[in-house]
Amino acid sequence: MSNTSDKHLHIVSFDIPYPANYGGVIDVFFRIKALSERGVKIHLHCFEYGREHSEYLESFCYSVNYYKRKTKLSRIFSPLPYIVCSRDSEELLDNLKKDDYPILLEGLHCCKLLTCDELKDRNIIVRAHNVEHDYYEHLAKVEVDSKKKLYLKQEVDKLRNFECVLNKANAILAISQKDYEYFSERYKNVYKVTAYNAYTEVDIIEGSSDYVLYHGNLSVAENYRAAEILVETFENFDVKLKIAGMNPPPHIVKLIEDIPNIELIDSPSDQVLFDLIRHAHINILVTEQATGLKLKLLNTLFNGRFCLVNDKMVEGLDVNGLCYIVNDSNAIRFAVSELMPRSFDKHQIERRRNNMKNFYNIEEATDLLLKLIE
Repeated sequence: MSNTSDKHLHIVSFDIPYPANYGGVIDVFFRIKALSERGVKIHLHCFEYGREHSEYLESFCYSVNYYKRKTKLSRIFSPLPYIVCSRDSEELLDNLKKDDYPILLEGLHCCKLLTCDELKDRNIIVRAHNVEHDYYEHLAKVEVDSKKKLYLKQEVDKLRNFECVLNKANAILAISQKDYEYFSERYKNVYKVTAYNAYTEVDIIEGSSDYVLYHGNLSVAENYRAAEILVETFENFDVKLKIAGMNPPPHIVKLIEDIPNIELIDSPSDQVLFDLIRHAHINILVTEQATGLKLKLLNTLFNGRFCLVNDKMVEGLDVNGLCYIVNDSNAIRFAVSELMPRSFDKHQIERRRNNMKNFYNIEEATDLLLKLIE
């Protein structure tokens, strides 16, 4: 068997983590990048189901392997959660058995491997991206399609029952304080490791602009419902609102098209969205579900000016001096009216920079990972 002292690590990812263009894979990709830069030889294993193979990943990884996700509809009848049983691979298990390097499993999605006797003596770490049954329970509540709602409710029970497999992990990496408290009450060796993302330095444009921005994947019910509330909030309010996001549903398009101070930006490129965030006078970030650490919050705090959030967006986070908390339409309008005349000046930028050092420290997170894999 191979020796682990030369810092080899298997990472099993639920999806191909590049391009890093949505929450979960952003965390995976920039963790790979950070570990690679610290000298870890990464053996990446990706489940594929629609995203292209990426040669770029090979510049950070010692090896990259791909496995077809088993997406047949019949798998929804498995006693295992669909996100788990669709990522069951004998080929992956065979590859992991070729050495004794530590293994990092990205998400409960990949944790079928914890049930394999052949790996029972390995150092296996699990990155918990969410408390998955809570996440699915929320999805079920907001889903309007009856068949999808039934599927999601069944997954809630399966995920809750399967989660005890985490007892077999050597360590669990929670993504937020709230998740850390949940997992540490139930399992041993739980650590809080913040979400990795593209930005580690505050880079904000001094000054002001004439619009407020809300952005999110508008094909997701939670996000388009937030957009609906913001449209109602800003209609007949003398401030420009831009709503940007992927695949807005037709009713959102129709809702916005005749309101002169509200603009819909349909499926912007990464660069366009980045520019919108940086040039907005105020970014509004709201969520109905307090899960994990929202990567769009990190991106906004590193690159955007004033930031309005609701309490669920920052639940369990120490955001003193970073955000303004607004939980209803009246509070949003009041805060916007107060902030629009104010410039985001050098003092505001320096304050953000100082507060972000306490809020987000990726070097500490990587130091902890290195200790756990050694």
